[in-house]
Amino acid sequence: MFLVSRALFCTALLCAGLIGVAVAQPRTAYPEKRGLALGDFPRVVKLADNVYGYEEIRQPGFTTVSLFVVGADGVLVADGQGSPDATKAMLDAIARVTDKPVRWYVVGSDHGDHTAGNSVLPAGISFVVHPISKAQLERDAAAAAKPSTQPGQAPRPPVVVPPTAMTGDKQVVDVGGIEVQALYLGRAHTGGDLMVYLPKQKILFMSEAYLNRVFPAMRSAYPSEWLSVIDKALAMDVDRFVPGHGFIEDPRASREELVEYQKALQYVIAEVNRLHKLGLPVDAASAQANWGPYKEWFLSEQQGPIAVRKVYEEIEGKLK
Repeated sequence: MFLVSRALFCTALLCAGLIGVAVAQPRTAYPEKRGLALGDFPRVVKLADNVYGYEEIRQPGFTTVSLFVVGADGVLVADGQGSPDATKAMLDAIARVTDKPVRWYVVGSDHGDHTAGNSVLPAGISFVVHPISKAQLERDAAAAAKPSTQPGQAPRPPVVVPPTAMTGDKQVVDVGGIEVQALYLGRAHTGGDLMVYLPKQKILFMSEAYLNRVFPAMRSAYPSEWLSVIDKALAMDVDRFVPGHGFIEDPRASREELVEYQKALQYVIAEVNRLHKLGLPVDAASAQANWGPYKEWFLSEQQGPIAVRKVYEEIEGKLK
């Protein structure tokens, strides 16, 4: 009478609550809340055949995400990391996946946490960059070349400025049989945000136009235009949206989280408009801002006051 089939036995235990069911992955940018330790990074996440995400932890403890595509005759990388050592580690990780050379680099974001390690990229690499980002990198290079005014400060890594910029809103790269499109959908986190789209795989790497569960970072942003950029991304034939910060999600969750990120932007913009209508100066508005459910998102305390200043600039017509 003890000869019970394995299926029936397991079903009985499941009904009794003795076998755990799969637990949904927590939606958060905090590694520890996802059950991850700093020692788990950097890590490579396979997104499709020959398409990979690369997650590295940067201070104060959330991921910076790069994308790389392995074609028949070379590798395309979208966004680097925030230092020469970190970018070298990324290149080493790519070399463990393939012996193909890294031949193309797309500047999704011109910010230093994605470009400061570009000096270790292979010589002769082909860059894809928007003219706005190229101009920003030129300004950054000029600033980095000036002598430091602080005694004992370590020299800053050189800023790599691509020799040319794209001439339209779309540039197609044939990565050895894999079509990759660099797309400009408008101004968002920076003025020159580029997306990397793989139409066959239906993957869209959004760089810093999508910060998964990270409070909207607006230091150089165009808040309302950012919303329109996300609208355009959501209307595309995409199964998986990949962020520039925060974790890479499975396809369904990636769309849900991009929608949630857009809601966060909308909430922040609406809250700052409310404070502006009260006639509050920027500092007072920052102190009184109610970020609601987004207060618990990564970097809310740091990024909140910056968002207030930037939305005030937009309301007052000071954005250029």
